[in-house]
Amino acid sequence: MPFPTDTTMLPGKPYPLGATWDGLGVNFAVFSANATRVDLCLFSSNGRKELARLPLPECTNEVWHGYLPRASLGTLYGYRVHGPHEPQYGHRFNPTKLLLDPYARKLTGSPRWADALFGYRLPSARGDLSQDRRDSAPMMPKAVVVDESFHWGDDRPPAVPWEKTVIYEVHLRGLSMLREDLLPHERGTFAALADPRFIDHLHHLGVTTIELLPVHAFLQDRFLVERGLRNYWGYSTLSYFAPEPAYLSTGELNEIKVAIRRLHAAGIEVILDVVYNHTCEGNEMGPTLSWRGIDNASYYRLVPGQERHYINDTGCGNTLNLAHPRVLQMVLDSLRYWVECYHVDGFRFDLSSTLGREGNGFDPGAAFFDAVLQDPVLSRVKLISEPWDLGPGGYQVGNHPPGFAEWNDKFRDTVRRYWRGDAGQRGDLAARLTGSADLFDRRYRKPWASVNFVTAHDGFTLWDLVSYAGKHNEANGEDNRDGTDDNASANWSEDGSVEGDTDDPQILATRLRVARAMMATLLLSQGTPMLTAGDEWLRTQLGNNNAYCQDNMMSWLDWEKAGTEAGQAMIACMRRLLALRARLPLFSLRQFLHGRTEFAPGLRDIGWFCTEGTPMTPEQWSNPEDRTLSLRRACRGADGAVHLSLLLMNAGAEAVEFRLPEPVLEWTQLFDSAQPEAPETRLDGQTHTVQAHALALLSATLPRHD
Repeated sequence: MPFPTDTTMLPGKPYPLGATWDGLGVNFAVFSANATRVDLCLFSSNGRKELARLPLPECTNEVWHGYLPRASLGTLYGYRVHGPHEPQYGHRFNPTKLLLDPYARKLTGSPRWADALFGYRLPSARGDLSQDRRDSAPMMPKAVVVDESFHWGDDRPPAVPWEKTVIYEVHLRGLSMLREDLLPHERGTFAALADPRFIDHLHHLGVTTIELLPVHAFLQDRFLVERGLRNYWGYSTLSYFAPEPAYLSTGELNEIKVAIRRLHAAGIEVILDVVYNHTCEGNEMGPTLSWRGIDNASYYRLVPGQERHYINDTGCGNTLNLAHPRVLQMVLDSLRYWVECYHVDGFRFDLSSTLGREGNGFDPGAAFFDAVLQDPVLSRVKLISEPWDLGPGGYQVGNHPPGFAEWNDKFRDTVRRYWRGDAGQRGDLAARLTGSADLFDRRYRKPWASVNFVTAHDGFTLWDLVSYAGKHNEANGEDNRDGTDDNASANWSEDGSVEGDTDDPQILATRLRVARAMMATLLLSQGTPMLTAGDEWLRTQLGNNNAYCQDNMMSWLDWEKAGTEAGQAMIACMRRLLALRARLPLFSLRQFLHGRTEFAPGLRDIGWFCTEGTPMTPEQWSNPEDRTLSLRRACRGADGAVHLSLLLMNAGAEAVEFRLPEPVLEWTQLFDSAQPEAPETRLDGQTHTVQAHALALLSATLPRHD
């Protein structure tokens, strides 16, 4: 980095926030309402030596700013912020701590754990009320001034309609760490994301959209490092604008843009999982890395009257204060930055109930939701909420505003329990199969608002779901106390004693059948389906349902298994299901079905039937021991004909014969999860047998009558 010989700072401008290079110098701007002075610190090109410490000369509307002539691209910098050290009142200023710019676009290095990273003295009888005066700069990453220009050519968003969307949740690092056909330095990075072979796999499967677990720079938590583990998932954000440095094989930001450009050229959307509910700084006993030292009382929600402590609705120690206009601005600026600079196609918001908390609790009209939905950039991309947090009243599935889709854990839990054979699941399953209208059919929302899933990064994989009756998280070092105990899983051995691997052909056959039935239920339901990477070839995490700290072969995708006979068979099954979903108009309907449209006598847009082919009675609905269900759906296609599907489901341990409902039609079996390779077959007669732990999809057409 050519260091400017004249380090006299000019006033500069308060906007934009961050470090902005204009070809002649760099403008620096950072918000702090309670600071008394902000020093810009410049570092050598390797980040080890502090070369200058320059007070920002101006503060306008609580934004400190200055312009450094002749400062160049590649300049390494950080801040030291002066102000009151009064933790009891929420102020934790400590100028001996080097702080990351909240708007830093790129980081070099990672935090190196030492007691100097904490604003208080370790150990001290006064705890966080004490003040540590050691310099943290040697242990801190540095922000880098960057040029964000890139030639995007004719790149344009794939703009996949919601009703056609199929999401594939994947961890960027885990995706390619075991890909021996890639160069070692490219594995686990954005360079591997757009490898043509991966894109071919997505196309072959039928996926339209990938959802990446957090790629924002994140912290390797000290307690994990001391255990010899790593923060794998990345839900511990260190920067909302800078990508995780380890995910760049070349160290260049354009690597991300090239990957997204190639995915877009292939028609694949890219959604980011983002964490704006909390930061990596934790509670009052956490480190001082950025926001805490810049303006703790503004950035975080503090306990009223006990401002030493943090409101912890997230379970991660702190909660961002989105009620503050500058904090809300930071979040919106970050979102727009990833859309405009990197062309991402949407976001999945971690613990989004936190984002919608106002003074009286969760509010679908909260400032965050209103700001996003009126934004001309953000309102056009896909928005997905994880609609819960750990705070009071935090479970808000179905209560987010129109424009947002939501993870539907009720779908997950019901499908798992039904196929495990639990009693009393039919009524709830009926709602989940049809877009969960009981939750989402309000305020003109669409069926796609329900993001349906059976597995996700958090929990069992599909194969573990049918191979383990309980969690096995011993590798996490918490004596198997972490992770949920309610998995609605089974290992399908006769006495429940066979956990995990087995050579028993009967157990394996049942596990495969249940796994296929669950995936078929997911992909043949209304709503937006989400798959978890590797489930298509039945990957395992050895029974670990909380692999957040397992940055190793337990979590990485084993592509060799995808090539095995069992892996190829499951991929073929899911590919066939996704092809049916894309082909049949019933699975891309934009409206909920309520049985109000009648296409012919006795033929409405939706109907539920018992095994005798007659409409379900209240007594049958309330029978907890019946594990069968028959769902008929109908819609008018573009050709004017009425297209029907009939889903026959049997979660019991014995085969069941279904009588097909009136009117008599020529039905074709499109799919049988007990025999997924069987060809489409025209049925002879008005009955059909469904094997144990299986479902069948039938179709028929009622020609147009003018």
